Amino acid sequence: MKAGVIVCSDRSFYGEREDKSGPVICDFLSNRGFDVEYKVVPDDKDTIKEAIVSMVDDGAVLVLTSGGTGLAPRDVTPEATLEVIDKQVPGIAEAIRYESLKYTKNAMLSRGVSGVRGQSLIVNLAGSPKAASESLEIIEKPLLHAIDLV
Repeated sequence: MKAGVIVCSDRSFYGEREDKSGPVICDFLSNRGFDVEYKVVPDDKDTIKEAIVSMVDDGAVLVLTSGGTGLAPRDVTPEATLEVIDKQVPGIAEAIRYESLKYTKNAMLSRGVSGVRGQSLIVNLAGSPKAASESLEIIEKPLLHAIDLV
């Protein structure tokens, strides 16, 4: 199965900061048998939309984004995701926020969303490697079941 990982970060895209969350997510997926496509894009809504659609069109059954889910002016990943999905799967994002509150109260500031485009599941994760890893642990079993359903 194909999966896509899109890191949404101006600083990583322009080489100002090494991306550390993408490799964590890629390892998680690879260890579960996925063939992973990885891309770093700037915090630009149209670019994020194009990356998601491209990965879905290339056969990814799962697309995980990392970053751009907070309150900063350039955090637009949820908006981009909402514009390309056919239907929302709010329970995934709700579960991530709920369980993440056990680690940090800042989890309530996440605006990440989840949804389906065609036969692909798309999930927004936070940008930090620790938060992304914790989120994947929270949703791992339902995520694999959702992929089967979609």
